[in-house]
Amino acid sequence: MDFLFSSAFWIALGQIIIIDILLGGDNAVVIALACRKLPPAQRKKGIIFGTIGAIVLRVILIAFAMTLLNIPFLKFVGALLLVWIGVKLLAPDEEGHGDIQGSDKLLAAVKTIIVADLVMSVDNVIAIAGAAQNAGDHSLLLVILGLLISIPIIVWGSQMVIKLMERYPVIITAGGMLLGWIAGGMLVTDPAVADTDQWKWMLKLPQTDVVKYGASVAGALLVLVLGKIAAGRKGAAPAAH
Repeated sequence: MDFLFSSAFWIALGQIIIIDILLGGDNAVVIALACRKLPPAQRKKGIIFGTIGAIVLRVILIAFAMTLLNIPFLKFVGALLLVWIGVKLLAPDEEGHGDIQGSDKLLAAVKTIIVADLVMSVDNVIAIAGAAQNAGDHSLLLVILGLLISIPIIVWGSQMVIKLMERYPVIITAGGMLLGWIAGGMLVTDPAVADTDQWKWMLKLPQTDVVKYGASVAGALLVLVLGKIAAGRKGAAPAAH
């Protein structure tokens, strides 16, 4: 239980909760749409069962992703994806949910929630796997705790979270930079550049705190700069017409 007194554990847990809330806002919309046609008596059951199913599936996916990230070059790919996700967070596309079908049957609504969550969770899974891996031991416990804390916030407090993000855009900016921070840390710890005994043709980076924190800061700044550029272009596009 010594890990409970470790600052790294609590920092990683905080990162996972923030990632879940920032990238999981759509999940609340999906749950609402999938359950909208259920009778009132079954609606609560649909929300609870669908959410539990989505959480279990997410934990399995993240555990699988954390194992995969030990394969050389996959952290490179994961880092690039996280930078892209962070930039999209700062300059989002307008996406609808018109393809989410409601159902008046409980089992069908629960299945819709789980399948939609699976499709929408790729960014979430990669980000959380990266944050958990950087924390070292007890990574799966971190994932489970983070999900258990954040999913209820998303489902039952989604409106409050959305209003906070609209009122304080700096929350979105900080979230995007957090993804860049995790991406930088992932990239320099990829076995291809960290393992000196293999892939000897690759440039090797010393696994020091200076290198890791430097890469994390660079990743955060990269997302900020690219996000601002992308947002500026999207803002200028309508004006051109």
